[in-house]
Amino acid sequence: MTSLAIRLDSVVDWAGFSRAVRALRAERVEPEDVRWRFDGDEGESTGDLFESVVERRASDLTAGSAMSLPRAFVDAAREVFLHADPQRLPLIHRLALHIADDPHAWADPLHEDRLQFERFHREVRREIHKMHAFVRFRRLEDPEPARSDAAFVRALDPAFDVEASSPSVRHVAWFEPAHHVLEAASPFFARRFATMRWAILTPRASVEWDGRALSFGPGARRDEAPSADAGEALWLAYYRSIFNPARVKVAMMKKEMPVRFWKNLPEAAAVPELLAQAPRRQQRMVDDGGVARSRRRGRQDEASQPEPSVPSLQALARQAARCRDCPGADAATQTVFGEGDARARVMIVGEQPGDQEDLRGQPFVGPAGQLLRAALAELGWPTEALYLTNAVKHFHHELRGKRRIHKTPGQHEAIACLHWLEAEIDALRPQAIVALGATAVRSLLGDKVAVTANEGRWLARVDGTPVLVCLHPAAILRAEPARQRAMRARWIDSLRLAQAYVLAHPATLPAIDIDARPPAAMHSIGRAETIAPATVVAGRDGLARPA
Repeated sequence: MTSLAIRLDSVVDWAGFSRAVRALRAERVEPEDVRWRFDGDEGESTGDLFESVVERRASDLTAGSAMSLPRAFVDAAREVFLHADPQRLPLIHRLALHIADDPHAWADPLHEDRLQFERFHREVRREIHKMHAFVRFRRLEDPEPARSDAAFVRALDPAFDVEASSPSVRHVAWFEPAHHVLEAASPFFARRFATMRWAILTPRASVEWDGRALSFGPGARRDEAPSADAGEALWLAYYRSIFNPARVKVAMMKKEMPVRFWKNLPEAAAVPELLAQAPRRQQRMVDDGGVARSRRRGRQDEASQPEPSVPSLQALARQAARCRDCPGADAATQTVFGEGDARARVMIVGEQPGDQEDLRGQPFVGPAGQLLRAALAELGWPTEALYLTNAVKHFHHELRGKRRIHKTPGQHEAIACLHWLEAEIDALRPQAIVALGATAVRSLLGDKVAVTANEGRWLARVDGTPVLVCLHPAAILRAEPARQRAMRARWIDSLRLAQAYVLAHPATLPAIDIDARPPAAMHSIGRAETIAPATVVAGRDGLARPA
């Protein structure tokens, strides 16, 4: 008994397979007489012991005429081809010939081959989805960084570093797919992590992204993947914070996050502990539910109000950690309070914490915060003279897949956090405040003050504290690359207007004469020069300092 074996270049050689199917149809070879083999022997079928096999390479076959097949079938067949079951190739072969001979065959949903085809298709698509969801990258430092173009932020300021754009950093993940989906799933990661150098290792194949193109290579061993890194602790902290004990359904969780993936998921180690704690945490949520609802209706309890008898910043930070006044507080990892010396002369107020600030519990540590800190270092401002905080204390965001996308806080959030900002001002009593962006300006001065119209101007609060209006550094990062350098230079010039307050002794600052206005009025007190010390000299480093 003689049968024909067709050898493909790999288990994902769809072009060779489709070429072979057309050639075999032209030669009138039946699907049951064909054995499919692959280079590397993966998925090879030996057939019967007494069977004589003639082997031919798909690339050597002369493709027959095109087959008229529905687009829906062809698109689905490309994905069924990635299934690990060795019967998927004979199945596609039979079904393709059947549909080519009878155009109505594809409309029969109860045909035995069609049912198996649909099952394979669902399993492959599910595996691609699970790969998108459960790949976990780990940071890996390259001993010899590759040369690449600098990111636009690096061009703005050499001292400002964005980890994802660093050519010396790679992120490597290990994944064990049940089907041959690496090539099909990889474009998703190239779009999602376009500015990051990364690689995904699997037992069969690997893929690497250098910022420009995907490169596929041979498989790897599990011990070739990197071990846990520092970023994993941040991810676990975030995962613990979003784990909702009131919605625990173990069977559903195992369906959505199959157990076979757990050994490669860092958060899986925390699941047993979180499940054990779920009943107690759920009861605590029930006990606290009435309090949370009353706060959202505007009635704050004792825990959410600063203690007037203890106005220290440390006491305020402890109280704010329990605050849930704003609607997005429960979705954040933690409250991010201000940071700095309690004797600081200048307070810098931003909008709200971002993703990195939410995970670390510190203000201004993300990309925008790094840009601000680089500017402060360039200005030569000592950290002990500054206090950094945000108008809103929780990270407000919306989920897009696994990513948390920044969402500008609304009036409700700003009002809910206003008493914390005012308490910080009362405790610190700064000589001047720098407001970064519209949210900070509205919280400090009122909703009628526009940032663009007042950028680089000093305005006064009702308590007389001068406020310098500046852009938020995130606005520079979001701007078109051609405008960023000029925007950053103008922003630095605006910040420099507070130089005298940062560097001067309090006795050298003149009193500010503000005309009597209605208590709710927030009004301009002129350019910075009108309230800066009268005498300013240049230091050796070229920065202006009070005489």
